[in-house]
This record gives sequence, C-alpha cells and structure tokens, in this order.
Amino acid sequence: MHAARAWRLEAVEVTVGRVQLYSRVAGSGVPLVLLHAFPFSSAMWLGQREGLASHCRVITPDLRGFGGSRLGDDQPSLDAMADDVAELLDAEGIDRAVIGGQSMGGYVTMALCRRHPDRVRAVILADTKAAPDTPEAAANREKTAQRVLSGETLADTVPNLVGSTTLTSRPMVLGRIRGLVQSAPPDAVAWASRAMATRPDSFDTLRSLRVPALVLVGEEDRLTTPADAEAMRDALPTAHLEILPKAGHLSAIETPESFNHSLTDFLTRLQQL
Repeated sequence: MHAARAWRLEAVEVTVGRVQLYSRVAGSGVPLVLLHAFPFSSAMWLGQREGLASHCRVITPDLRGFGGSRLGDDQPSLDAMADDVAELLDAEGIDRAVIGGQSMGGYVTMALCRRHPDRVRAVILADTKAAPDTPEAAANREKTAQRVLSGETLADTVPNLVGSTTLTSRPMVLGRIRGLVQSAPPDAVAWASRAMATRPDSFDTLRSLRVPALVLVGEEDRLTTPADAEAMRDALPTAHLEILPKAGHLSAIETPESFNHSLTDFLTRLQQL
C-alpha cells in the first residue's frame, strides 16, 4: 500500500534525564520537530509525516506521558517538556532544528525558544497563543485534571477542538480525533493540564526571537483565535501569518493538505535564505 513512498518511518526511543521518550521519524534533510496538541500524541501528525517526509526529516516526539513516552516524576512544567526536546536533539545529533507545535505543542515551542534559543533554526506556531491562562482558565485546567484522575474522559471536549466545518461534514476526521482523545493517559492529561495552567506570558520571548517564524491558525478556531495568532505575528520580528480556511483548533488534522502546503512553502523559503 505504501510502496510509492520515498521515505521510511522510524520509531526512536531515547532516554533524556530520567525519562524515556518515544518519537516517530520520517524523511531526510532539514530537521523539523513537530510537537503535538493536548491531549494527543505524535499519532496526530500522521498526515504531516506522510505529506512532508519528501521535503525534510520530520521528527514527531510523544511529549512526556503521552503515547510511548514515560511521564517521570517531575512537577508539572512546560519547561520540563522543552528541556526534553532539547535533549532529544542532542540524542539525535541535531544542533538546530525547525521547531513547530500545535496548541500545547506551541506552548512547549515557546518554552524551548525561551530556554534553548540556540537550538531553534525557525519556528512554527499553529493554533496556539502567547498569553498566559487567565485565573478562570487555570481553574478549569485543574478541574480537567481532577476529572480525568477520577475516571472521566474528555470526549465531551471534542466539539470545541474542531471547527464547524469538521463538525458538520468530516465524520471520519471527527471520529479519529475522538478516538485519540479517549486514548489519552489520565496521569499525563492531569500533568499537562497543570503544566499549561502555570505557563508564563511568552510575548517577550517572541519579541526576542531572531529567526524566521510561521504562524498558522484555523479560521474557525474558537480556542486560540485568529486574533491570538495576529498578536503573535505582531510580536515576532520576522513572521508570516496564514489563516487556514474551514479549519478549527486542530488544523493539522482537520485540513492536513492546507497545513502541509503552508509548511512546505515555509521550508522552501527557509532553505533559500
């Protein structure tokens, strides 16, 4: 079925500190690290591994606790996730990479830019925001943590994660997203919820970046809106903003062709610099 592919999918496990991380890797060339949304794993990037592997080396780690990666015993912190990614680059022998993330993955990307700016060749921020949680949002994250630890699932959150187009006309995509949400490990969901609730304002981090940046957002994203994307674009010294039609908060899954096209164009421009 996949005989026409010019790349080979690899499964990579590395130990960073006291945590074992699992990654799915495809392609060769410029390293592109894609960090997944909450509460998913690197499985969400299937369309990107298939669509981008002929252009670059696509590295999609499971952030700690999700997928095949261990959670460890550190306190909830996006900084810990960012340090994991830096150590993953060390283990892969990569000095600098294009770092991209969707939603929570975007938060981790910004933490990496703050803590390890020398490892970042360029940045992709998709359906995310630089502002910290409001007190109300942070309280809701704690409620989410307590819900999953008590045995509830997050299936009821799925409609908020996607755009109206996906809700009404993409049943296969909606079913896949629902399955990914329901398979998320409760301990990891609680840990990540609490980590996101305490993240700092990242606008100063964006203003200090001196690398090319791509900001993407679904036009139907209700969680991190086009206005949030515009604020990040305005803070970044060198950035390009694209609003993806008929996509919500999970644009990489909802409209993978448009998402991949934007990344391919960005990578092509980057290699011409």
